[in-house]
Amino acid sequence: MDNRTRLEAALQGLPVTHPVYATYDGFVTTRPHVDWPRLFALGLGEINHADLLHHEHPNLQIVETTRPVNGQVRRDVRWITDAGELHQWYLGDWRQEHFIKRPEDYRIMRRAWEGVKITADDTAFRASEKAVGGNGVTLGNIAGMGLGRTPLMVLQVDWVGLGRWSVDLADELPEMMELLEFMNELKLEEFRQAVRTPARQIKLWENLSIQTLGPVRFRRHLVPLYSKILSILDAAGKRLLVHYDGQLRVIADQVAQLDFDGIDSLTPPPEGDMSVAAARRAWPDKMLWCHPSLGWFRESGATLRGLVQGMVRDAGPTRFCLMISEEIPPDWERTVPEVLALLQEGNPAKL
Repeated sequence: MDNRTRLEAALQGLPVTHPVYATYDGFVTTRPHVDWPRLFALGLGEINHADLLHHEHPNLQIVETTRPVNGQVRRDVRWITDAGELHQWYLGDWRQEHFIKRPEDYRIMRRAWEGVKITADDTAFRASEKAVGGNGVTLGNIAGMGLGRTPLMVLQVDWVGLGRWSVDLADELPEMMELLEFMNELKLEEFRQAVRTPARQIKLWENLSIQTLGPVRFRRHLVPLYSKILSILDAAGKRLLVHYDGQLRVIADQVAQLDFDGIDSLTPPPEGDMSVAAARRAWPDKMLWCHPSLGWFRESGATLRGLVQGMVRDAGPTRFCLMISEEIPPDWERTVPEVLALLQEGNPAKL
C-alpha cells in the first residue's frame, strides 16, 4: 500500500502494520538542502496543507515592502483602514514586531475585519491532492485570521505577542475581549464555509501555550468555541485535528472530552510533557500524529531504533503515524532513512 492508503486506513481505525512516516509540505518547499527525492524514494510520505477559503476585505488595504538589511531581507507589512493603521515587520523569517501594541489597536484590527466576505475555495485543495498523489494526504487549512488558529491563539501568536497578550488577557482588557468575541463569530463562519469543500480533515494550528493560558482559561475561552466548531464539522461529516506540539498534561482530561479526531505533532518529553503512552491512555480513540523528539536523532542508530519502536508500540495498535513537523531531524541523511527502513520491516512494536 502507498502512503495515502496507509494513512487513510489509520484514520479509519484499521490496525497499523506498516506505520507512515511523513513530512510537512512546508519543509519540502523551504529546506532545499534536503534531498527530498531520495527520501521520498525510500518511502517518506508527505502531509500537505491547503487553504480552503477566500477572504474579501472591503475596509482593509494591505501594503508589503521589502529591503535588504545586513545581508537579510526586512519585510514590512502595513494594514491600513479608515480607523487607523497597523504595522509589523520581519527580519528573514522572524517577526520582530506585532500588529497590536496599544489598546486602540484592537479596535483598528476589528475595523480591518468588519464586512469581510468569506467564501469556500477548493482550488488549492484540489491542486494539492493532485500533486501529492499516493504519497500522502492534504489537510484543510483555515487561513485568514493568522495562520489558521482559533482567535485567542491568533492574538497570542500572530497579532499581539506573548507578553502583551498575557497582560491584556489577565486584565480582560475591554478592547481585547470585544475583538475576541467578534473574531470567534468570524471563525465559526469560516468553518461553515470550509465544510463546503472536499477536505475531510480540517486543521487548527493552535501552537497552544498552556503554561501561559492555564486550564481555567482554556475551559472558559477555547472549549466553548471548539464545541461549536465540532458541531459544524460533525453535521457535515468532517473531522478536526489540532496542532498541539507542547505541554498538554494539565488539560488532558478536557481534551479527552472534546471530539477532536486527532492531535497533530504530539511531541514527547522533553519538548512536551506527555509520553505517547500517556497520550494513548488519555485519548484512546484519537489519531496521534506523533513527532519523534529531535534529540532522538542525535543518538546512535540502535538507540534511535529502540525509541521509535517504543513510540510505535505505545501509539498503537491503531490510529497513529509518525511525522516531521517541527524541524528537519539532525543528521537527516542517516537518521531518516534508518527510521524508514525500520518501519518497512513491519510493525516495529512486534520486532
